Amino acid sequence: MVDLPALETLVNRWMRAWVTRDLRALKALTSRNFMFVLGAQPCVILDAKSWLEAASTRFRCDSYRFRDIFARSQGSLALFAAQVEVEGSADGQDWSGRMWMTDVWRRGTVRRSWRLTEKIISRPEEDAQIPTAIRAMQLWR
Repeated sequence: MVDLPALETLVNRWMRAWVTRDLRALKALTSRNFMFVLGAQPCVILDAKSWLEAASTRFRCDSYRFRDIFARSQGSLALFAAQVEVEGSADGQDWSGRMWMTDVWRRGTVRRSWRLTEKIISRPEEDAQIPTAIRAMQLWR
């Protein structure tokens, strides 16, 4: 089990490694079966090898700031989700803006270290009526 501050530290270490293009740190924190999913039209997926190559060269994150963090841990899995403000580029095209990021972290069975196994990034819903309508569906209120 990982507590929230430890999980936030892991996520920040990973993100800082992306910003500084520290391939060694990214490899240490990223699972071999990692998948990056971009919620776009159409959806785009990068495997670990493609991601590591792109993150150190063509897919840049120059800065980030988290907002509205949600984190949950269950045994050897941890989920981190947040709105994130990103300044970056993809193959030289501006990729800055507010996004929703979801990470799935897994603790290894041998070394017991946490590694990022999946990152999903998509643009948040812009229509304020949609979250309000869905919130109205919550049964626990």
